[in-house]
Amino acid sequence: MRLSTWIRQHLAALRALLALTAITGIVYPLAVFAVAQLPGLHQKADGSLVEVNGTTVGSDLIGQSFTDSDGAALAQYFQSRPSVAGEGYDPMSTGASNLGPEDIVDTGSRKSLLTTVCTRSKEVGDREGIDGRRPYCTKDGVGAVLSVIGPRDVDGDVSRPVEVVSVNEACPARPFLDTYRGVWVECAEPGRDYSDGRIVPIHGDAPGNPAVPADAVTASGSGLDPHISPEYAAIQMARVAKARGVTEEQVRVLVDKHTAGRTLGFLGQPRVDVLRLNLELDQRHPYRG
Repeated sequence: MRLSTWIRQHLAALRALLALTAITGIVYPLAVFAVAQLPGLHQKADGSLVEVNGTTVGSDLIGQSFTDSDGAALAQYFQSRPSVAGEGYDPMSTGASNLGPEDIVDTGSRKSLLTTVCTRSKEVGDREGIDGRRPYCTKDGVGAVLSVIGPRDVDGDVSRPVEVVSVNEACPARPFLDTYRGVWVECAEPGRDYSDGRIVPIHGDAPGNPAVPADAVTASGSGLDPHISPEYAAIQMARVAKARGVTEEQVRVLVDKHTAGRTLGFLGQPRVDVLRLNLELDQRHPYRG
């Protein structure tokens, strides 16, 4: 009697297992796949892929770099924002740097977030022929940060420093400041720890509203953002127009065409689709360099 009950229970369990396997492992996936093939959903379900003459060239959801084999920006293309996903726009390594505004001192193993931003801003400024200066950055594109060493008062301030070091400018570099509070500023000795000093970022004479927009020097949270701001697109138009032998107005027309407003009128920010813009530039104004 017990054996018969045991068999019935296990047969019921087996039937339930087979039924749920068929429903959740076969029927449900096939139903989802079938719905995804409906008109209007098929393209999105396949990854929002972008094709040109039958060749897949990218996705509307994932950005990409427009650089040569050495990583240098191609003059004829609008550049995307920086990416820290793998080697850049790697969908298998999506993520952010997780560095914050207090990451201002370079170490032997990596550059600080501040120096990274300063370096990018200088590079963009040089490439686009605009002022690449930013607050708290040196003219050479590193974080303008001092370690002020000396006795501290009750507030932690060093009123009479005995040594001042530009911690992000390794010797034999010439520091961005000659003196600070009457003390000569020294370059940083590689390998030496200056954390015992008071870390002081220096604003400098850069404009409070930099000409290089924030999305040109910072990566998105995913590292895959396919868009840039209209402000970043605007500073690139002269370069792209010159490289392609057309007027800025011709380029501006295409930029406006591929600029989307806020979602639902109030969510997010206006944005420019870099891939679609560059593809139409190739179609309408081919690069002949």
